[in-house]
Amino acid sequence: MKKILLVGASGTLGSAVAQHLRQQHQVITASRSDPLHSVDLGSDDSVSALLQAVGPLDAIVATTGSVHFGPLTEMSPAQFAQGLQDKLLGQVRLALLGQQHLRDGGSITLTTGILTEQPIAQGVSASSVNAAIEGFVRAAALELPRGLRINAVSPSVLSEALDAYGDFFPGFEPVSAARAALAYQRSIDGIANGQVFKVW
Repeated sequence: MKKILLVGASGTLGSAVAQHLRQQHQVITASRSDPLHSVDLGSDDSVSALLQAVGPLDAIVATTGSVHFGPLTEMSPAQFAQGLQDKLLGQVRLALLGQQHLRDGGSITLTTGILTEQPIAQGVSASSVNAAIEGFVRAAALELPRGLRINAVSPSVLSEALDAYGDFFPGFEPVSAARAALAYQRSIDGIANGQVFKVW
């Protein structure tokens, strides 16, 4: 049984990942709204405090991060920067600070999405941020010591989110959050390193 920290467990994807992983592992959940383990991924101090509180870990998972959706012709640098600061730097911050709290052979799993390779209208920020996270994963995998591993999971639009986001994804095949959750288990319990698990 592995001890896993899951940040973003309050969301649709995070909830499914937590439910799946708990079948075999100890899962500690954290999010902005978590009553026990509240964390702000925009703050070094907040992330460090969380990591100190939960103690040594076997795996760290991030299923969180927001980006701006809107027409490129109307997008401001500040709106574009929202995704850089929240989804990109938030997940990278968790990985950079979290590596010191992983036991030998531990893993980090970040979350991107199908827009890395299949852009949509009004999704420039999402495509850019996801691509940057995947670049970080591929490069970081080459430098992590002590047998540590890092991967990313890239799901398509979730079937549970079609009511909210379906109009942005015309013709895309949705996937269930439960199916996406399987890829996180592959990252944690498998041997892959520097990989992007596509759930499309």
